[in-house]
Amino acid sequence: MNKFKLILAFSFWALLTAISCNRDDINFESPSELLRFSQDTLFLDTVYNQVRSETYAVKIYNNEDKDVMIPKISLEKGASSLYRINVDGKAGTDFTDIPLRKKDSLYIFVEIAPIANATEAIAEDRIQFQTPAGSQHVTLFSVVQDAEFYIESKTNPNILTSNTTWTNNKAKIIFGNLTVEAGKTLDIQKGTKIYFHKNSGLKIGKNGKLNVNGDLGEEVIFRGDRNDTRYDTIPKNWQGISMDTNSTLNMNYAKVFGGTVGLEMNQTTASIDNSIFHTHQEFGILAINSNVTAKNLVMNNSGEANFGIFKGGTYNIIHSTLANYWNLNSALPGLGLYATNEYTNGTTTEQGALNLNIRNSIIYTDSDNAVLFKPTAGQTFNYTFQNSLLKYGSGATYNVDVGSIKNQDPKFQNYFTQKMNLRLKEDSPAKGKGNVGVAATVPLDIVKVSRTVTPSMGAYQ
Repeated sequence: MNKFKLILAFSFWALLTAISCNRDDINFESPSELLRFSQDTLFLDTVYNQVRSETYAVKIYNNEDKDVMIPKISLEKGASSLYRINVDGKAGTDFTDIPLRKKDSLYIFVEIAPIANATEAIAEDRIQFQTPAGSQHVTLFSVVQDAEFYIESKTNPNILTSNTTWTNNKAKIIFGNLTVEAGKTLDIQKGTKIYFHKNSGLKIGKNGKLNVNGDLGEEVIFRGDRNDTRYDTIPKNWQGISMDTNSTLNMNYAKVFGGTVGLEMNQTTASIDNSIFHTHQEFGILAINSNVTAKNLVMNNSGEANFGIFKGGTYNIIHSTLANYWNLNSALPGLGLYATNEYTNGTTTEQGALNLNIRNSIIYTDSDNAVLFKPTAGQTFNYTFQNSLLKYGSGATYNVDVGSIKNQDPKFQNYFTQKMNLRLKEDSPAKGKGNVGVAATVPLDIVKVSRTVTPSMGAYQ
């Protein structure tokens, strides 16, 4: 019996060894057909000197009914290339004898990591494939932009200690917080792009000034540093811009998106013209006891509210479009406008008088209430709605003038932030319904179309 068990065990191990040897003994042949690729050109998004891109992938397919050995895969520019590839789990620029099973596929992962002061505005290279069936390639393409870096660290507080002007010759990339010292001014010229790393922001100190001098088609951009376009509609890529007490903001033709709070103002005097705020986790604009005039302001897609007003202040919102179609977190209200006399600063609740004027504007969401007011008993809470389209319900009651419209769809051309276009369709109830006298104070809409005759509500004529 023991002898039988010994023979059985020996037979089992012999069989297992034979199977194992047979499994590993794969005969890879030279390809007799061309390889197939998931794409013949791989577009990587814009990157900046000294900043590594995200990882992209291209897939290689073996359509043959046999296992093949690819003799060589390499980057055309070799070690001098700005690109790096990973083939079958190995990083480098040149690979030989790469096995690929029949009817199987293989990923090649691609990154670009521009060196400091790279001279190329367009970075192009090729992944080359050499087989007996012929030479093939996949083109790699990216734009490399020169950049200035502002990096906060334990040894560098990252403070602008003198008046500073930024031009559009280089993108500005901020790691951590960049602070403009109290009483100093930061001027940002048209076409400048400012990119923020995760949890980074721009802070304007007490009595400081921020001048944003964009123009149509040459807007000043504030956004996160993840340049893939899918991040355009994702919030919390960066913190936001914050203005300390007694600071001043002059903003014209800016685009601010993808943050936690796009712009926070505390006792700030601000003029905001022709600017777009969208896709912020909490507020597009949060204003605490500030004095703000906004003209041709466009907002969308903020979790708490597009425009949040706390501790009162004075606000004139004219020919603006505050649309909110927030759908990223149903627990957040996604208001167009929120206003209250209160503000809780740590453990202390502070109060302030409010004077708010909304003229020739649209405040609309796809929920019941686009407008929510929470006045404090005994505090001044004055507001005016003139020739504006508003949405509110669920027990809310507001005093509006006879020229205003309640709870009618403004019929935006496209309110989805992926291709946002908050212009009005021709049959919009807001078309031609603005007050002519108010329009005369803002004679051009956000795209510089005249609105002096039959002005429409909102930022677009």
